[in-house]
Amino acid sequence: MYKTFLLVGIGGALGSTLRYFLGLFLKSFSPVFPLGTLAANLLGCVCMGLVMGFSERFNWFSVEWRLFLASGFCGGFTTFSAFAFENIRLLQTGDYKTFILYTFSSLVVTFLAVVLGLMLAKLSW
Repeated sequence: MYKTFLLVGIGGALGSTLRYFLGLFLKSFSPVFPLGTLAANLLGCVCMGLVMGFSERFNWFSVEWRLFLASGFCGGFTTFSAFAFENIRLLQTGDYKTFILYTFSSLVVTFLAVVLGLMLAKLSW
């Protein structure tokens, strides 16, 4: 039980740290649109699709590795709580165009990113 908490915690810490640096890097490209959060959600969803897809297809990852990668790393890396907060701020400032674009991109494109990860996992390498 303690091993599970440790694996998820370490994975989450690594994912959160990478998300933070990605956000800092991408903020210079788009100071208004929350590009860092969107990029983290997209990459995290592809990662989740790959981890789970390879686990199902090849049984590559043990339960411990799946917890570390999916629950820990991807859970720490993806940022739907930040997504919700940033959308509230966009609404409060009346930036409805960015709100609609950001919400659509985050909700629709991230689902497609998971499908992409699952499809990539099914390719013969």
